[in-house]
Amino acid sequence: MADETNHEQTTDAQEQTSHLMAQTFALVRACPQGRVTTYGWIGRALGYPRGARMIGWFMNEASADVPAQRVINSKGELSGSWAFGPPERMRHLLEAEGIVFNADGRVDLKRYGWDPARDLSEAERARILREAGSNSVHPSKRLEGLMRYDDASPFKSQPPKK
Repeated sequence: MADETNHEQTTDAQEQTSHLMAQTFALVRACPQGRVTTYGWIGRALGYPRGARMIGWFMNEASADVPAQRVINSKGELSGSWAFGPPERMRHLLEAEGIVFNADGRVDLKRYGWDPARDLSEAERARILREAGSNSVHPSKRLEGLMRYDDASPFKSQPPKK
């Protein structure tokens, strides 16, 4: 019976993670060229106001068709640039979209920021999220572990007893 419960919890966590990843990637795809969004804004638009770290985990597994360079941290810094190869690649991708960096190497979020909770109508956001439900995204085992056991995860459960 305990094995069945653990399997059900694992399956639920996988399904929830897959669904949230698909919704995250759909919102990132909706971010217009020449604009940026933040991990926190995406998390809040998905109903996880403290979910910035979780969104970062998802973005580490984004496929090439997701414009991941458009997701930066709340300070306007390129905190995910390591995922793009050379550190300057993320910056070059954003500059190619017309984004200008200040002297500190940050993006002005007042000028370039795109917050899906603010910049999409409720109906448009609901449509994007609904349509994302039909996309299948497969989280890695590492991500599944983070979602189940990391303190920053909204789905944290107790680790299995040894």
